Amino acid sequence: MATLSQPRMNGFIAQGQAATTTKGKGDAFEELLSYAIGKVPGISITRRNVLNDANSEEVDIAFFNEQKQKGFFFLPNFILAECKNWSRPLGSIEVNWFDTKLKNRGLSFGILFAANGISGDAADRTAARDVISNSLKEGRDIVVVTQAELLAITNTDELCQMIKEKICDLKVSGTVM
Repeated sequence: MATLSQPRMNGFIAQGQAATTTKGKGDAFEELLSYAIGKVPGISITRRNVLNDANSEEVDIAFFNEQKQKGFFFLPNFILAECKNWSRPLGSIEVNWFDTKLKNRGLSFGILFAANGISGDAADRTAARDVISNSLKEGRDIVVVTQAELLAITNTDELCQMIKEKICDLKVSGTVM
């Protein structure tokens, strides 16, 4: 288990809040997620901010997962993450775009790091939650992690447990809670 430095994580948040551009805000959020996920045993960050050959899709962060027992042994080897440091919940268009990136790469799992969550009602599976529900039917799991959730954890064991619980909730309820 690796400890996550709360001062360092809060520093990334402060950096994002102080940024005057959308890119600056997003870069700080990517740094935060890269730091936290990168501390999990067996995880290495393989690529950041890479465009596909057609320049039509950008991947924020791509992690390689060696599936270590004390890490994300329950996740696939390749994980995409999308980071959105928005002041409001993400809508269905943004969530659908991330799902499309996963689908276009034949991937079954992705992390959507949305500062203020996603739109819609979990019970009714509306708005962005409907997109995630529909992706399940095609074999893709999208886990949503908010800024508050990430800042509430103190070590990689808690991070792994949070992701496990989110996957379990997703599989049981059919959408993100």
